[in-house]
Amino acid sequence: MKRKLTADPNTGFGVNGNESGTRFYRRDGTPNIIRTGVGFFDRFSWYHTLLLMPLLEFIFLIFVAFVLINVLFACIYFIIGIDHLGGITRGSALKNFVETFFFSTQTFTTVGYGRISPIGFLASAVSAFEAFVGLLSFAIATGLFYGRFSRPQAFLRFSENAIVGPYRDITALMFRTVPFKNNNLTDAEVKLTLGMRVKEDDRYINRFYPLELELSKVNALVMNWTVVHPITENSPLHGMSLQEMQESRAELLVYIKAFDDAFSNTVIARTSYTASEIIFGAKFKFMYHPSADGSATVMRIEFLDEIERVKLPELSGGLDLDKIPPVNVVEKKEI
Repeated sequence: MKRKLTADPNTGFGVNGNESGTRFYRRDGTPNIIRTGVGFFDRFSWYHTLLLMPLLEFIFLIFVAFVLINVLFACIYFIIGIDHLGGITRGSALKNFVETFFFSTQTFTTVGYGRISPIGFLASAVSAFEAFVGLLSFAIATGLFYGRFSRPQAFLRFSENAIVGPYRDITALMFRTVPFKNNNLTDAEVKLTLGMRVKEDDRYINRFYPLELELSKVNALVMNWTVVHPITENSPLHGMSLQEMQESRAELLVYIKAFDDAFSNTVIARTSYTASEIIFGAKFKFMYHPSADGSATVMRIEFLDEIERVKLPELSGGLDLDKIPPVNVVEKKEI
């Protein structure tokens, strides 16, 4: 690049561009890092994993663990012999195993209906141990459910694409975000960093440049927020063509933090946009309108990604307009 830019050394990513992947953050805000060199079970904090995995996956995992544990104990009872379980009516091997499985589930959950009961020391010892395991398992599951339920989250959605569009006779890089639940976020602050692979001294290194914003803080984040970076002469994007952005693996790193009133705690949200996820010659459409009686504002979350084609101004921040790809125009929806 022709001018001196101040890089940010505090991003936490390495500087060796040849040894880095294609992007620094995934779209969901998690670092695009794969750790090796340790055992599989040592790579993960299982507490964090269980707290952060999607809800349906978490419930499915709990259900599978419940079934497998009871299948294991059912096999133990079956090996001991059904003669040591009073109340079971003899039948086929499958029927007997099903009976031991349901006895196991009743013992594991400490329900104990009483129809089937252990007979003898060995069966009684196994059932006592299973009841102990069940109590511990449900205590852990209850803690995880509470942790997931009570964990502060930002509940922010980001637009699918960032855009480059007109801004005060020049162009600006923009994306937008919106809170999609009824939590109240105050003192919201956003930080944008441009990650690039640049060539210095015949080798490629990673450089991270802070981007100046039109507005970096808002008192309350209750509606959609369009974050704007004007492409001025001081911008790292000034004078760059789309091809240069792609070749340098340009990536917009987004970091937002805000204060949640209900939790009295700070929440954060992250995402990133690569050069291929930035659309040129577009603007966002409005996401809100007055309610039918005019007493409130209706926020249309489904309009978050809607854009329309616009003509970029002549002062386009040095962007190579001939290489800007066309934009798929989103038809305006009736409200």
